[in-house]
Amino acid sequence: MPPAPNLREDYRAYLADNRRQSKATVLAYVATAQRLAEFLAEHWGHVADRRALAAITSADLRAYLAHRRADGLTNRSTARELSAIRNFLHFALGEKAAIPALKGPRSQRSLPRPVNPDDVIALAQSVAENAGEGWIGARDWALLLLLYGSGLRISEATGLMGDVLPLSDILRVTGKRGKTRIVPLLPQVKTAIEDYLAICPYAPSKDHPLFRGARGGPLSPALIRRAVQAARRGLGLSDKVTPHALRHSFATHLLAGGADLRSLQELLGHASLSSTQVYTGVDTAMLMDEYLNAHPRA
Repeated sequence: MPPAPNLREDYRAYLADNRRQSKATVLAYVATAQRLAEFLAEHWGHVADRRALAAITSADLRAYLAHRRADGLTNRSTARELSAIRNFLHFALGEKAAIPALKGPRSQRSLPRPVNPDDVIALAQSVAENAGEGWIGARDWALLLLLYGSGLRISEATGLMGDVLPLSDILRVTGKRGKTRIVPLLPQVKTAIEDYLAICPYAPSKDHPLFRGARGGPLSPALIRRAVQAARRGLGLSDKVTPHALRHSFATHLLAGGADLRSLQELLGHASLSSTQVYTGVDTAMLMDEYLNAHPRA
């Protein structure tokens, strides 16, 4: 039996409009709700509407997760699935509803590894040199420096509009869930962006993206990821050196320089401090590497 279509569409609207989730998150959460509703409809023998969901038990959830694990779901993916299910059930039944308690599988959280500052510069230079046109090379150079210098997500950088001009020593960025934050703009990064704008064939406009695609439209993050992938191969860098790794490096190097977690949380735009605390582990790992490489008794 199919799931209740009205509930699914209401949930989609709630995530997009009320929670202001990204398109990718909306798609993922709605897909999970769809899978759960379809499973329960077959499991129960009747449609999984709000009234039916009010009677859901831990056994029902365990049966669903066992079904998903049979599809090859990893521990981390299973934990994400369970989180999405809780979100859906709270929507369907109300925030104060008693949701069946079910612990997710444990998964070891891998620590992001920082990219050496020299490697960041070499990577950005290589990407710029491999660009087909001079202004595109200048654009890519400025964009990658911005990711590392200000800790932006690539979607945030490509989403910047011309209304951020003229540039100052700070930048207002809109991140996840439409949350706005202020990040520093280093003089070198500011100069790189201004140099790009000076030769860009498309005049800056507050109604158009700051970083333009080859035809003047929005710049695709996938294009930058592919350019970084090609450049890191040529430089012999790890496959983990991605545009997002530059954001990790920004955070790690700030923490190593004495930044406190609360300040770092604000700069990164994390909703929860727990998301930022992972960098304390990264910093320790980096310091241990330096110790082992430098200490004569290590």
